[in-house]
Amino acid sequence: MTAQAFRRLIAAAALALPAGALPALAGEADAPSPPAERTMNEPWVLTDRMVRLNQADVNVVRTGPGESFAVARLVKKDAAFLVLAKKDDWYNIRLSESETAWVHESLCEEYSDLSGLEFRPNPRLFSRIGSFTVTAYGGGYSFDRKSNSLTAGGRLGYYVFDFVQVEGGVGWTHVDRPAEVVESLFDLTLEAERFHMLFYEMNANVEMLPGRQLVPYFTAGVGSTIMRGETEGTFNYGGGISFFVKKFTAVRWEFRTYHFDSGSDNARRANSNYTFTVGTTFLL
Repeated sequence: MTAQAFRRLIAAAALALPAGALPALAGEADAPSPPAERTMNEPWVLTDRMVRLNQADVNVVRTGPGESFAVARLVKKDAAFLVLAKKDDWYNIRLSESETAWVHESLCEEYSDLSGLEFRPNPRLFSRIGSFTVTAYGGGYSFDRKSNSLTAGGRLGYYVFDFVQVEGGVGWTHVDRPAEVVESLFDLTLEAERFHMLFYEMNANVEMLPGRQLVPYFTAGVGSTIMRGETEGTFNYGGGISFFVKKFTAVRWEFRTYHFDSGSDNARRANSNYTFTVGTTFLL
C-alpha cells in the first residue's frame, strides 16, 4: 500500500467517527481549520450568566466555538460553569482560574445564579487619585444673618488621595443689608450697607466614601474676603455631597460657614456668614 493510499484510509476513518469520540491529539488545537468553521473575528456577546451541563452523562467541551476544535475536557453531568461570552450557538465557560473552554448550547441550560452576590447600594467604582476637577456653583449667601443674596463662583481641585481633595476657588456676592444704627465717636447714624464682595479660598475636602457614586465629605479652608476696599483674613468649614451622574460628571450640594472680622480698628466685629450652593463638577 502506498503512503498516499494510507493517508486517504486514515482520513476516511476519522470522518466516519462522531465529533468528540476521540480525545484531542497533541497539537490538534493549533492545526488550521476551514475558514467557515473558525470565523474568530466575529463579535462575541458578553454575558453574566451560568450554564449547567445536564443533557448527557459525559459532555465534551472544546477549545473553540466549533466542532472542528480540539476536545479540551470531558465534563460530568450537572457540572455548572460561569459564562464568559457567547458566539452563535456556543458558550465560552470558565473551567478554572486559568482555563476556559467552549460548549454547545444543546448540551446545557442557561440560568442566573444570584447566590454569590452581595448587596452593595453604593459600591466603590474606581480610584480618582491624580484627577483634576473643575466646579461651577451658585446658591445663597447670608451676610451676618441680616442680608440674604445670591452667590456664584468656581473652584479648581486635585485629588491628592482617594479621600483627600484640595481646591482653590473664588466667589462673588452682593450684600444689601438694611439700615441700622451705627455708633461713631461723636454721633449715632442710621446707615444701610450695599456693596459687592469677593472671597478667595483654599480648601481641603475629606471624603467619607471615596471612589463611589454618592460621596459625602467634610471641608475646611482659609482665604480672604474683599469688601469696600478692605481685605480680611477668613477661615471656613462645612460639608457636602457629590453625586456622580457619570464617571466624569457630578452634581454637588454644599453648606459652608465663613468667619472673619470687619470694621475699623475701634469697632471691629466678628462675622459668621453662611452659604448653601449647588454646582456641577467635571473630572479631567
